[in-house]
Amino acid sequence: MIEFLMNPWPWWFSGIVISLVMFILLFFGKAFGVSSNLRTICSIAGAGKKVKFFQFDWKSQIWNLVFLAGAIIGGYIAKNFLSYDVPLELSEKTISDLAELGFNKPKGIQPEELFDLKNIFSLKGFLTLSIGGLLVGFGARYAGGCTSGHAISGISNLQMPSLIAVIGFFIGGLIMTHIIFPLIFN
Repeated sequence: MIEFLMNPWPWWFSGIVISLVMFILLFFGKAFGVSSNLRTICSIAGAGKKVKFFQFDWKSQIWNLVFLAGAIIGGYIAKNFLSYDVPLELSEKTISDLAELGFNKPKGIQPEELFDLKNIFSLKGFLTLSIGGLLVGFGARYAGGCTSGHAISGISNLQMPSLIAVIGFFIGGLIMTHIIFPLIFN
């Protein structure tokens, strides 16, 4: 059993677990989404006194905060106790695509030019993070939920608005990757 935990798990295992969790949530009439946790946290902090959007019964959403805490704790356990020492290898195509954009070969799976903490303190890095954060926040609010809420929960509930939102997320990702990203980093 310990050998199973210390080796890479099959890719399909996460799909089974996500399906099981979604079945349980559907059974109890709940819908999953990470962005709704931010609304709950803001409401707990008192944002409902100033903004109508945050005026709701946040106590009914405690289960979602427990779910979020479980995801964070589960990630910590997986990283520190269930991971293995075999480094992930990026494909040569990914490395060459990054090189075309001016990035050095990543030491891990993420280019340092994007994901190093020192980038927060550069003007370009600060603006990229700030504008990106505003667009993600606005997009999640405008779409009525985040990518996880629509793609996992909404589609499993057969909601057409979620399918449309997920298609929009993919189109936005393609535009960012192939048009905007090269403009910013070339």
